[in-house]
Amino acid sequence: MTPRRIVITGGSGFVGRALCERLAEAWPGCRLVVPTRHLPHARAVQCLPNVELLRCDLNQPAQLAAALQGADALVHLVAVLHGDAARFDRVHVALPRTLAAAVRAAGVRRVVHVSALGVAADAPSNYLRSKAAGEAVWRQAEQVGDTDVRILRPSVIFGEDDRFTNLFAGLLKLFPLLPLAGTGARFQPVWVGDVAQAIVALVGRDDLAGATLEAAGPEVLSLGQIIARVGAMSGHARPLLPLPEWAGMLQAAGMALLPGEPPMSRDNLLSMRVPNVASGTLPGLAALGIAPQPLARLATHFAPARPAYQKF
Repeated sequence: MTPRRIVITGGSGFVGRALCERLAEAWPGCRLVVPTRHLPHARAVQCLPNVELLRCDLNQPAQLAAALQGADALVHLVAVLHGDAARFDRVHVALPRTLAAAVRAAGVRRVVHVSALGVAADAPSNYLRSKAAGEAVWRQAEQVGDTDVRILRPSVIFGEDDRFTNLFAGLLKLFPLLPLAGTGARFQPVWVGDVAQAIVALVGRDDLAGATLEAAGPEVLSLGQIIARVGAMSGHARPLLPLPEWAGMLQAAGMALLPGEPPMSRDNLLSMRVPNVASGTLPGLAALGIAPQPLARLATHFAPARPAYQKF
């Protein structure tokens, strides 16, 4: 498929920015529509080629209908990491249900939904259970309509602007010792550029109808190993003090009292009970011809090369 108009919900976020760049490269004549309630929050993509910002509340069917008019594909990126069960349900389940109805009404034939590794109806966290329920919404919509739904399940996504490695780099810079629960949790960090390229393939390739794919990097690392590597790359290597889960829950409860979104929540800790690694039973990035990049790709971000000064 050569799309002429793609709607990207969550397109102004971390993954969305990388995706808009690659979509513009893949199809220079394609219009990329990024709906947002707050236009100033989308400045990062405003300057990208072919991007059209559209003031839109995704929970309003009439506004959604206008956004999806004439679209060849929808890429759904909206997700939250923190909150209570009601918030997870509202964003990960109710919103896909609203979108699925709008997609069917607008005649959008292709949807790429970005989910997560480890999702399951009986998973230990609200995050993973609600993401599984969101996938089910799209699969049900596929059965009753003509929409072709493709699902991508990434591991934790890293990149220069991520909230994951940069959070720990900042903490390591501030504190000589970092007490943390879940240091043994396993991840397979995947570069944002590889995730974006996978989404481009899912949008454009006709042979991937109804597919569910996993996006994982080349290394399986514990959270402790990831933090150690970030510390080494940033020049702030610090010892970790592993905490048991019960202590981590207390720590997360205290963080929840801070203004803004907490760096770690109790639901995050529950999610980490499930290894965030590829299952091996579903196709991955290799099936799309993508050789995933390692975490070491961030080395120049955390320790940029200093200019060489000529000596006189």
